[in-house]
This record gives sequence, C-alpha cells and structure tokens, in this order.
Amino acid sequence: MSRPQPSAALPAQPGTAALAWSIARAHLSRRRTQNLLTIGGIAVGVMALIAALSLTNGFTRALVDATLRATPHLSLNSFSPGGRDPELEKAIEADPRVAAFTPFLADKGLLTRPAGLGNRAGVDFATLFGVTPAAAQVLQLPPGQNELLATLGPGEILLGSALARSIGGFTGDEVRLLNSTQRRGSFTVKGVFTTGNYLIDSAYAFTSLATLQKLQDTTNITGYQLRLTDPNLAPDVGADLTRPRAYSPLPWQSVYGTLLDQLALQKKVIGFVVFLIVIVAAFGIANVLTLAVFEKTQEIAILRAIGATRGLITRIFLLEGLVLGLGGLLLGNLLGLGISAYFTVRPFQIPGDLYFITSLPVEVRWTDLLGVNAVGLITTLLAALIPARRAASIEPARIIR
Repeated sequence: MSRPQPSAALPAQPGTAALAWSIARAHLSRRRTQNLLTIGGIAVGVMALIAALSLTNGFTRALVDATLRATPHLSLNSFSPGGRDPELEKAIEADPRVAAFTPFLADKGLLTRPAGLGNRAGVDFATLFGVTPAAAQVLQLPPGQNELLATLGPGEILLGSALARSIGGFTGDEVRLLNSTQRRGSFTVKGVFTTGNYLIDSAYAFTSLATLQKLQDTTNITGYQLRLTDPNLAPDVGADLTRPRAYSPLPWQSVYGTLLDQLALQKKVIGFVVFLIVIVAAFGIANVLTLAVFEKTQEIAILRAIGATRGLITRIFLLEGLVLGLGGLLLGNLLGLGISAYFTVRPFQIPGDLYFITSLPVEVRWTDLLGVNAVGLITTLLAALIPARRAASIEPARIIR
C-alpha cells in the first residue's frame, strides 16, 4: 500500500491564500507590543523622509521664486554695442511665449553715500541696470516696489534693501556712482526693493535707461530682458529668437545653474541620509520575524509535515512583513503630511542673511510620496524575505524527530 503524498493535504488552490493570511494574522496578534514598536519605527522613518523632502522642495522653490522676482527669465545680450533692434522687438512681441520685455543697459560700479551729520560715509559695489517702465512687467517685485520701478525718473535709483543698509542710503538720500568706465554720477534714492534673496538684495540697483545712457554717454543698450509665460521655456525661447541674430541668449537656468545643481544634490543627500532611518526600521521587521521563526519552529515543521509547501510558509511570513510595512507606511504618511501642514501654516523662520530667504515654506510633491512609499515597501519586503526563506527551509523530519 503506497503512502499518500504530503502535498495532497494542502493543495495549491485559492484556499491556500486564505490559510496563509489566517496564520499570519494569528502570529501578528500574539506579539502586539513588538509589532507596534516595529510599525512605529517605520512610521518615524517615513515621516522624517517626507518632511525632509517637503522642506527641501519648499526651500528650493522659495529660493528660485525670490531669485526670479528681480531676475528676468531670459536675457538676450548683443554681441556688439548697438541701439534698440526694431526687428528683434517685433519678433519678441510676436512670440506667444513672451509675456513682457524691456531693453536694458547694465553697468557695474562703486556706489557711495557721502558722510552727513552723525553718519559715516557708506560704500559698496553694485550692479546697476538701466531699464524702461516695462521692467515692472518683466520683474516681479512686491506691489509697492514695482510701482517705484515703473516710475523711475531722471537721476533716480532703486536700491536693493541689503545694499541700502550697507551704504546707509535710503529714500531721498543722495548716492554717487563710479562706474566701470571711470565716469561719475549722482543719484537720488527713490526707494528700496526686497526680493527675499540676499545675494540680489545686496548687489542690485535700478535706474532709468536714459539716466544710465547719459552717464555712459551712449545710446547703446546691452540687450533685452524677457519674462515668459513659463520660466522653464527660457532655453528654447532664447535659441529660437537668437538663431538668426547676433545675440547671445542667457536663460535664468544658466545664470543660476550652479545653485540649481547644488540644491538638487542637497535634496539627494538629505533624502539618502534620512532613508537610512527607514532601513534601520526595516531591520526591526527582520528581527520580529526572525524571533517568530524561532518560536514557531515546531509549528512550521508540523505544517510542512501535513503538506504545507515552501511557498506557503514563505507567503505567511511575507504577509506578516507586508502588514507591518504597510502599517508603518500609512502612519508615517499621516505624520509626515501632518508636519508638512503645520509648517505650511507656520513656516520655519531662518536668518535671511545666511540662507538668502527669511522663512522656509513646504512643498509636498506626489512624486516624492510615491517614491518614498515604493522604496519603503520594497525595503520592508526585502527585510521580511530573509526570515521567510529561513522558515521555508525548515526540515520537518529533523525538527519533529
């Protein structure tokens, strides 16, 4: 009489999945404290990762926005000195991707404020832009400051707030400029502007195009500054407009390319460092399941003896790891989004003279959430796979004997 095959007791049918889930649920219910601690560890890691990425996104967006308030999306610089180009201006006006433009003349020089009663003389280097009233549409200064830019008169200058503090020159004061061609001029401060980017606020100043042309004794311009409907289109628009003309396109991405690369690298480094917390938490799952394998060795051997396959045993422990991982991910997402919401209502304040912006907003991206959850789930399943394979390799005859 032949002996029945063990595999006949538990055939690989749909009921096997229900059996695996039933056994996994029973195992989880007996180690509630350890399971809760494991879920909490994963949740903390996911929470920290989501919050760190959201704060990094917010920092990047705030810095870029602050930079673009006083920086055109695209500059078209002439290869040789010349006046305004009617043909190019028509092409710019006809391009639907261009929202506004202005001719400009750029210069660098030493800006000083004469000493007065009780005040020392102030001096600092500055980049001076001569612009037309259309610059108020090209740049995005705060409302009151944009009106000052649009109404700059002869001999008037608009200073960056940090530059104004550096030289001690404020509304109504007289400041003097020694420009790059050793010409001297005198200006009346019409007001100050603030972008939130310290590098711009400490170095930029604006005057009317006619005033700067008069100082340089020229009718030439440096080129044109453009604001686009989409800043990301700057390289393409610049290439299209300058292809048949003697102009060099300078999109904002090229001007601040190093900064953007540093911000991208910063996000990767922060994400990797914080992700190590998730990996440490995943070892908690491996630890819990390894202890469960040791405790349930005889039970696993009996299951194998009555026909449970290696696949069924592996599935049981993978289900346990999946439950712990999903629980940690769900709780971590809720906590991470909660922290992000808190910092959205009450932004984290930082010193503007050190980090360029005065507050740190939050930007939650769905791509980051999907990436965090996918990586977290894969990590927890890999952590659960080691004890699951160990459990599946138990030989029932050796344990029962």
